Amino acid sequence: MKHHNQIKLTGCLFLLAAALSYAAPVAENWDNNCTKCHGADGKGQTKVGKKLSLKDYTDAKVQAELKDTDMAKAITEGVKDKNGKEKMKAYAPTLAPAEITDLVAYIRKFKA
Repeated sequence: MKHHNQIKLTGCLFLLAAALSYAAPVAENWDNNCTKCHGADGKGQTKVGKKLSLKDYTDAKVQAELKDTDMAKAITEGVKDKNGKEKMKAYAPTLAPAEITDLVAYIRKFKA
């Protein structure tokens, strides 16, 4: 019975470690790729964010207007203004599709 409990405990520790390692990359990706413009809090109140008139991701109305597919496309392909000038660089293939999906979910968590 003691051996069975050790296996159970080891399995629980492995799942906990996996969950913690899963949570870190999305926050790390946000910090490394998004905060310069969107801010750590998602409000877009950085120097660059204000210049580009970025949306406040904590605003429920903004969140309601955003579609997950559109956010994923913007992260994947980047964003250009009406004149074709790059506003946001493309993050594919730098970020894997799963990381992009995770960033979309992360953005959703800013909703107030």
